[in-house]
Amino acid sequence: MSEQKTTLGVLAEFDGVHGLLEAARHVRDAGYKKFDCHSPFPIHGMDEAMGLKRSALGWVIGLVGFSAVGFAIWLQWWTSAVDYKFVISGKPFFSFQAYVPITFGLGVLFGAVAAVFGMFHFNRLPRWNHPVFTSEHFQKFSTDGFFVSIEAPDAKFNAEATSDFLKSIGATRVELLEE
Repeated sequence: MSEQKTTLGVLAEFDGVHGLLEAARHVRDAGYKKFDCHSPFPIHGMDEAMGLKRSALGWVIGLVGFSAVGFAIWLQWWTSAVDYKFVISGKPFFSFQAYVPITFGLGVLFGAVAAVFGMFHFNRLPRWNHPVFTSEHFQKFSTDGFFVSIEAPDAKFNAEATSDFLKSIGATRVELLEE
């Protein structure tokens, strides 16, 4: 019985930062959506070259943090001015100056928790395995390799046509990623 291999995507290696940036622009302009660029260090302008939008994570953190601040102020007001009216040392029922440390602490705490879980959500983590990990050549991406990977679920993906396209834009090595 012969075992049928499933194609997971294509991995292409490029020479240097400039080659990777140009490749990202070409792949984006060709209409591919499920692709990623891998380099040993961050590259200025890569987000624009890949056509990535700004992350919504900052808005999520701000919304959750300000909601926590509002909830903390409301809860402290309600407990001291509505539910349990008790005058202490002549202070008014709603002495907001005393509530600043709790309000600030809850805002920071909930903002930080939103940052962690939001980062996991927006980065689609945890992802236990990725198709590029099946490649022997991909091991050098963390030292001196510059790669573009295009995943098979992409609507425009065709193993042969995608490989030829990557070669035509300057890939030094193209490899099919198979399971």
